[in-house]
Amino acid sequence: MASSDTNPFSQSRLLWKHVQPQLASSELLRRLINRKRGLQLGDYHDLHKYSVENYDFWLDLWEFLRIVSSVPPTKAVDNPYNPKTWFPDARLNYAENLLYKNDDSIVLTAGGEDGKVTHYSARELRERVRKMVNALRVAGLEKGDRVAGIVTNSINAVAVALAVASIGGIFSSTATDMGVQGILDRYRQIQPKFIFTETEVTYSGKLVSLHEKVTAVVNDLASYGLKQAILFPSRVTGREVDSYKSSSITTSLSKFLQLDNGAPLNFEQLPFNQPLFILYSSGTSGQPKCIVHSAGGVLLQTKKDLMTMFSATPGDTYFQYTTTGWMMWVFMLAGLACGTRVILYDGSPFYPSLETYLKFINDQDVSLLGTSPRFLGEIQGRGIDPLKLAPFEALRAINSTGAVLTTPLFEWAQTAFGKDVHLISSSGGTDICAAFVTATAALPTYAGEIQCKSIGMKVEVYDPHGQNIEHTGQAGELVCTRPHPSLPLFFWGDKNGEKLKEAYYNMYPGVWRQGDFIVVNPKTKGMMILGRSDGVLNPSGVRFGSGEIYSILEKQFSTLLDDSLCIGQRRKHDLDEKVLLFVKMREGLELTEELEGKIKEKIKIGLSARHVPKYVIEVEDIPYTVNGKKIEIAVKQIVSGIDIQPSGTVANPESLKLYYKYRDIEGLMKNRGWGKVKAQL
Repeated sequence: MASSDTNPFSQSRLLWKHVQPQLASSELLRRLINRKRGLQLGDYHDLHKYSVENYDFWLDLWEFLRIVSSVPPTKAVDNPYNPKTWFPDARLNYAENLLYKNDDSIVLTAGGEDGKVTHYSARELRERVRKMVNALRVAGLEKGDRVAGIVTNSINAVAVALAVASIGGIFSSTATDMGVQGILDRYRQIQPKFIFTETEVTYSGKLVSLHEKVTAVVNDLASYGLKQAILFPSRVTGREVDSYKSSSITTSLSKFLQLDNGAPLNFEQLPFNQPLFILYSSGTSGQPKCIVHSAGGVLLQTKKDLMTMFSATPGDTYFQYTTTGWMMWVFMLAGLACGTRVILYDGSPFYPSLETYLKFINDQDVSLLGTSPRFLGEIQGRGIDPLKLAPFEALRAINSTGAVLTTPLFEWAQTAFGKDVHLISSSGGTDICAAFVTATAALPTYAGEIQCKSIGMKVEVYDPHGQNIEHTGQAGELVCTRPHPSLPLFFWGDKNGEKLKEAYYNMYPGVWRQGDFIVVNPKTKGMMILGRSDGVLNPSGVRFGSGEIYSILEKQFSTLLDDSLCIGQRRKHDLDEKVLLFVKMREGLELTEELEGKIKEKIKIGLSARHVPKYVIEVEDIPYTVNGKKIEIAVKQIVSGIDIQPSGTVANPESLKLYYKYRDIEGLMKNRGWGKVKAQL
């Protein structure tokens, strides 16, 4: 780890303090535990200490969150010395906890670029789920079967997810802008029995047909056990496609729902560790990892995070901007379990204008807003003053996640949305579908700092030797040294667990390593995440692995490219991470402007627009370790401004010197010339 002469907390200053911190949800939990256990936990930090030292805390949390169950738990873990199974005797259903209301109160509100707003009551959502449950059961869905989605953030997607959960199936979704190869890399592994998909979508005002993509995906997955593909009607035109002639197993949503036999909604009572969601996280090579999450773990952790971070109540309106391919979509669903009204938004926040989107937030009386540093930076960069557009009278908390919220942007956002708004920076992972470090209204907020460790999460800061250094104020690896309920059950297809072990436990045996560099302020106990410590790319909070990029290049440009290296660049002054793609051309060939455009186009088509590198740059050599692995992390550090000393594991250490000049990437790209490719594209 490189050291820095500058103090990351030198700009920290008090930005916000709740006028009545005793009303924070975490304070209610602390007082409940004190009464129940006869303890004297004095503040949030005492509560956190108790939560990571005693497994009985999770029983206290179960009671506090009012988890709905047919069989309540008598113990939190099967073995306190080596927990394998959480709440072993409990029986519950995830969907039942989210659909506990059955009245005419509004629980979902759908909006989008067209300005149309549709409200859905609790009763209507339950009825949609009931019909879907019955149709899926009649069609043959059984406990443990996988159901996939290529869907937008809509009530149809929510209804499918909750119907699958009601039965005990496993749900997995991707955003509609994911390319065919990206979708197949995921769904070939999990082999879904059913897939639900959009037929056409709109983004930035453009209507996009998904016919060719869906046909290609469905026809391919048919050989992997896919039984049926159900086509959603267009949200834009309302048009419904009965079937695609090019695929014999497609049917419309309305026809599929005709299988409903009228049976009442029934929630299967399942073990806490019943698999429910499969999310995807990519490393630096190979296919995306299929992370299997438990129904109980996701329910307990996401509801806990929403309640203790936001102090969410049934009177709140929660709006998390997300696609269905991000873990925050699953996180968002927990708003239903908290009783909040959840906003479902489909489309770009920048179309027809950013001002229109901000007014939508105000007009819907959003009180809890989930967003990203990229979005806040766009508002700032465009010179927009939110409070001149709208009063945002209902807004009381903003959570920024997905990337680092820098101190200057933190301070700007606090001023821009008002001194009374609780501005939150939090960080967790798709890997756990929860937060490691988060916020609470019980504590003050300092500029640039994440307020606290999430309760129940024993977060520490390790040096390379596995020593806890958080008290020193030095940066190190974010680790979690105690099991918690939302640890992944397993990776799909990882029969002996070796891939999971390698992904999280390879550096510190038995200790979860998240792959973030973090530093703790010894004075405030606040934290800053300084960036990724591994090779995962993270532009605008969209995480993906370089292996997905390499896969496209190898399939499309193997005759032109000899090698490549894809890394992220984030210097001290950068608000967001840029993806840089370095390519080594085959002998006698040079990178041209035309070839750069073709590479970007193929990546966009094969994966998504968010995977496209900012720059494609020709280099003479790619660094490797002696055992044949590309060296991504060192190059990422170099182009981001960190000087490194190559270790003995570098097979070609001189190659690293080639990358220092790309710290001024903008200057180099402005003045670069183009060569001529002596081959057909």
